[in-house]
Amino acid sequence: MLAEIGLQQIIIVLVYLLVVIYLGILGYTRTKSASDYLVAGRQIHPFVMALSYGATFISTSAIVGFGGVAGLFGMSVLWLTFLNIFVGIFIAFVFFAPRARRMGHGLDAHTFPEFLARRFQSRFIQVFSGIIIFLFIPLYAAAVLIGGSVFVASQFEIPYTVALLVFSIIIAAYVIIGGLKGVMYSDALQGSIMFVGMLLLLIFTYVKIGGLTEAHEKLTSLAPLVPGKLQAIGHRGWTAMPDFGWGDTKYNLWWIVISTITLGVGIGVLAQPQLVVRFMTVKSRRELNRAVIVGGIFILIMTGVAFTVGALANAYFAENGPALSGRVVKVIDAEKNLAVLQIMKSGEAGTWEDVPEKMAPVKLFGDPIGRTEAGGQTAEIRQGRSIAIVYAGGSADEIIPMYIKDAMPNWFGLLFLLTLLSAAMSTLSSQFHTVGTSIGRDVYEQVTGQHGASTNITRIGIVIGIIYAVVISYYARESTFIARATAIFFGLCASAFLPAFIGALYFRRMTRAAAIWSMLIGFVVTTFWLVFVKAAEAQTIGLVQKVTGGKTSILSGKPNWDVVDPILIALPISIVTAIVVSFFTKPPSKEHLDACFQGA
Repeated sequence: MLAEIGLQQIIIVLVYLLVVIYLGILGYTRTKSASDYLVAGRQIHPFVMALSYGATFISTSAIVGFGGVAGLFGMSVLWLTFLNIFVGIFIAFVFFAPRARRMGHGLDAHTFPEFLARRFQSRFIQVFSGIIIFLFIPLYAAAVLIGGSVFVASQFEIPYTVALLVFSIIIAAYVIIGGLKGVMYSDALQGSIMFVGMLLLLIFTYVKIGGLTEAHEKLTSLAPLVPGKLQAIGHRGWTAMPDFGWGDTKYNLWWIVISTITLGVGIGVLAQPQLVVRFMTVKSRRELNRAVIVGGIFILIMTGVAFTVGALANAYFAENGPALSGRVVKVIDAEKNLAVLQIMKSGEAGTWEDVPEKMAPVKLFGDPIGRTEAGGQTAEIRQGRSIAIVYAGGSADEIIPMYIKDAMPNWFGLLFLLTLLSAAMSTLSSQFHTVGTSIGRDVYEQVTGQHGASTNITRIGIVIGIIYAVVISYYARESTFIARATAIFFGLCASAFLPAFIGALYFRRMTRAAAIWSMLIGFVVTTFWLVFVKAAEAQTIGLVQKVTGGKTSILSGKPNWDVVDPILIALPISIVTAIVVSFFTKPPSKEHLDACFQGA
């Protein structure tokens, strides 16, 4: 691919980067105050705000990470698209945004932690929230960095580390300079590119696989090729929901798809600091109402296309993927030529040798290409094509980049590169902007008392956040890491911030103590569940294994518990804590509540 990139392609990428730099400089020249830097002067156009919100919400995490998960688990992941639109757009813009905008303006709040702190009159809330954001957003940012870097490395055939370095430098340049104005101007451009790129990807994919109906029929027919490990946890095919139930490992996949992917991310969006602050950038409710339709369509195309294409990649590779050679060890469906191959390689003098621990479900084609001795009998060497996850080497995060490179023309690879650059840069710029303001305005100013003097500290915080995220991105490369890291951050925000945020907007009786305790309980329970219970994360951390001598979770052997997402445990406990403590502690003063809820 690298050798095929000519002057025209280089110029297109260069022009794109120059426009982004220009928008960052434009934001810089129009940034005259802390309000400009932190909330874009509260004068952003609704179209720009909607695209900025959507482009910040949807990143390479959604396109590469969750698109890859759809390639692994199937179209059941589309339930997340439903929640993204219903919760992340409709609920957020209709029920949360108007009050957050009005209350944020009234309290002169510039960041999400500052909003909660002024509503509940608590400096502790602002500092604690700022620390959580500073420590954990880089985990989410790392997921986005990995998604973009994997695709860049794949398209240009350069080392992953080089792609990661270039990506990080570009992001740092314009987010540090431009503040939120520069970020939102860039987001609007990038959101437009993302929309066009994803729409074309959907059209080309259906054309490649034979049309809308035929593509889905082909994908449905591949259900017998689901790898055995996935079948064991309830995978019933890429167009079917996993087995539902409780108390057996065959129901694990249902709980992974619904609790972690759908609810963890779908609900967590309501308390995302970098998204909530966008509600405070418009001047009236009318702008928010006008942004709902734009935002809803944008999210539908972004996530719906990524998840659909990720699943359909299996149908493409089953017909067009590289040929795998080996002997049949299991016949799945003789009429459809579906079988499991022991993968083999051709040795010297026409001999065939097993590739250790490599078996793959395949769709056979052509006549036998050779013979070998196996178990005292002669076995035919057959060829077949398998599903996307096989070609990705088992890594879900490689499926979308691999599909784009293999199935799409070179010019589309360039367009999609710009799409992913846009997706990654729009989200990362907002993440790092939020990281910087959390340490600058929410921690530094509150601890030192030097209010209005944190712009340089904010920029230093951005640099630290970028370095932190790059370090995570360098070391964390496990399959599905992108989706897992995203779900962790979204779920943590929901459990720690959402009860306090809802209470701030709608529950006048909610007290300072209730907000503090709900945040602390939500954070502690989520952390405990990730460290000791949820097997995938607990295994990565390794503490349980050291203590127990081999278990990956303290609930290993108790089916389903070790795959349940912490949001199902921590969020209800956090909500109950907020309600109970509110009724046992002194309510806020009427004067303060009147100031907060003026016009409500």
